[in-house]
Amino acid sequence: MEAVEVRKALNLVPELLDVPYSRIWTVYDKEADVLYLNFKKPSHADDSELTDDDLIIRYEKGSIVGITVLNASRRRLGCGRGV
Repeated sequence: MEAVEVRKALNLVPELLDVPYSRIWTVYDKEADVLYLNFKKPSHADDSELTDDDLIIRYEKGSIVGITVLNASRRRLGCGRGV
């Protein structure tokens, strides 16, 4: 891993420490431009909601177990939108 990539990953640390989940698994599907955030493994969502800003919030027994971010690349800071 190059130094620039390490710096980019380390820049996430303050934000990750503020997330109320102790574990986060991520998968980015570049072709579909969808970012999957999972807070529980395994998770078995029994409900979900699509928000007005293209997020799918997944629930298991009323607790959030994941978020699907549609059009993820458009949410980069500096592009006018943030998550």
